[in-house]
Amino acid sequence: MNSTTDSEAILRGVLDAWKAAVDGHEPEQVASRFTEDAIFQGLRPYSVGRPGIAAYYDSQPLGLTAEYRILETRRPADGLVLGYLSVDFSFTDRPTIHVNLVVLVKHLEDGWYISHYQVSKLD
Repeated sequence: MNSTTDSEAILRGVLDAWKAAVDGHEPEQVASRFTEDAIFQGLRPYSVGRPGIAAYYDSQPLGLTAEYRILETRRPADGLVLGYLSVDFSFTDRPTIHVNLVVLVKHLEDGWYISHYQVSKLD
């Protein structure tokens, strides 16, 4: 497996679990995909740590779904994968929001977790 393929497989493993929890409106499950000290920047002021992440996703409407596409990957250091993504957040009652998302995933003893998450809204 080459480095790009390996990096994409790592990201998909983390992001598929994130997506399933977002789509299922399971805020605690979403937060569990992040490190304990993750920096999280959604479309509102940032938070640090799983409680803030869970609160953010708990405030999202039922029926929210996420579709992502990996655009670029980098390996800045051993145990880290950077992903640059395009994400569409769809709702049942309003237009889809298109964003760019940067995630940094980190390898811990029991797997890969998001340690940094930053959304940029597209105009």
